[in-house]
Amino acid sequence: MSSRVALVSSERGLRVDPDLPLAAPALREAGFAVDCVRWDDPAVDWSGCDLAVVRSCWDYAWRRAEFLAWADAVPRLRNDAAVLRWNTDKTHLRDVAAAGLPVVPTVWDPAGTADLPDAEEWVVKPSVSAGARDTARWTDTGDVLAHVAQLTAAGRTAMVQPYQASVDDAGETALLFLGGRFSHAARKPPMLGRGEGVRQDRSGRRGVRPAPATPEQRDLAQAVVDAAAVLVPGAAPLLYARIDLVADAAGRPVVLEVELTEPNLFLPHAPAEALPRLVRAVGDAIAA
Repeated sequence: MSSRVALVSSERGLRVDPDLPLAAPALREAGFAVDCVRWDDPAVDWSGCDLAVVRSCWDYAWRRAEFLAWADAVPRLRNDAAVLRWNTDKTHLRDVAAAGLPVVPTVWDPAGTADLPDAEEWVVKPSVSAGARDTARWTDTGDVLAHVAQLTAAGRTAMVQPYQASVDDAGETALLFLGGRFSHAARKPPMLGRGEGVRQDRSGRRGVRPAPATPEQRDLAQAVVDAAAVLVPGAAPLLYARIDLVADAAGRPVVLEVELTEPNLFLPHAPAEALPRLVRAVGDAIAA
């Protein structure tokens, strides 16, 4: 009997996730029985899955407690519930920085101008967010603090980072790992326009293109992936990871995002070897 794999998405993800139309056929061709399903579909028998692979569950950001309760109840989930609990709140960047890895400087819930990082522009975002929702780039400290106050008044944790000027020219470099090993990289264009304020219609998929990764970028991203095993004790090995890097003022790579929950894998922009790597990672997770 074929092993049954669920590629787990959301209502919107099932319609627009560009990875699913490539991943599902590749897995089927390898002999797996594949279902593309919503995580919140009560009709799904999760116990009947040999592996449930969290993919485009993009609504978790405003349903996090419900999403994590669901993850706790799924017997064979990757990435697993412990990873999802840690990764779905960006306060995990504190752990990454404490592990000695370079992270874009971040201030949490600043109370006044004196608390802000030294910069000419800042990015404000909630610590639980997906797709740059409720996120904006500001040049005025008054706007920064007003945005922070709006988030904290709603019971959310606000994070403030200096805007990295390199993003305007070089964008972000996303390094993709499958089965714990580097697979491919992609370049993401700037998402936050100066002066546009908070918008909810941004897409991290527009303008993405294949990109090389430098040895320094690969070393840093691999170090983050390796650190996750220590930072999330008892978690199952990562099926996938995406580490988003930017260049600091000195041109050195620093960590902007650690995406272990529902990242685009950018399969439409990946080399031909990426799909076999994903298939192999799924097979290894089932066999483990």
